[in-house]
Amino acid sequence: MIAPRLFIHTRRHPSAILLLVQLLGMLSYPFIEGTRAGQVAFNCFGIVVLAFAIRMVRRTPGEVRVSWALAVPIIALLLAQILLGYNHLLAWSSGLEALFYFYAAGSLIAYMMEDERATTDELFAAGATFTLLAWAFTHMYILLQEVQPGTFAAAVNAGAPRTWTELNYLSFALLSSTGIGDVIPLTPPARALASVEMLVGLMYLAVVVARLIAFTTRNRIEVGRARKRKLEEWEQD
Repeated sequence: MIAPRLFIHTRRHPSAILLLVQLLGMLSYPFIEGTRAGQVAFNCFGIVVLAFAIRMVRRTPGEVRVSWALAVPIIALLLAQILLGYNHLLAWSSGLEALFYFYAAGSLIAYMMEDERATTDELFAAGATFTLLAWAFTHMYILLQEVQPGTFAAAVNAGAPRTWTELNYLSFALLSSTGIGDVIPLTPPARALASVEMLVGLMYLAVVVARLIAFTTRNRIEVGRARKRKLEEWEQD
């Protein structure tokens, strides 16, 4: 009985499942990223996230063909890293993953903006989109670090390459404008990209999230007024 219910819930709220999968990855990877097996597991997990993201794009105005055109080479590059140990392909896979997540995030934003109501799935989509944007910028930072070592420094082991978890932490700190990150971009390209991410985070909250909140509030007010009218009609009868 649990499996059919989960399948039905996935069909009704795929954005919630995508968000849950992303959060599980972020919480689990720090415990395994220091090992070869952990890197393999995370690459496999990345393929799973791609599959969920493609499924989500099917419900949006975005083109599934574009998603597959990006996903196929990404999967091939990740498999080459998993099976053959071609770690020099990390820059290529990270760049393509960044493009994929940006496209998926854009498709979800179009999905949330195409009508004037806020459904439960759209509220989950707001969280999933924020995470997709953070992951996209994380992979951009990885690309910069692979192309130019020493791009980022941190409070601990300042000269060492930054891990995915550290760069993801930086990405969320910048996108949410909390300013609590201890990872610092050092080069002009990295600082420029960090500035763009801060702007994207502010615009996303100010435009997309604020719009959903307004529609949610308006819907609740309209429901409350409708109930009040029915109650008044019932009292008059």
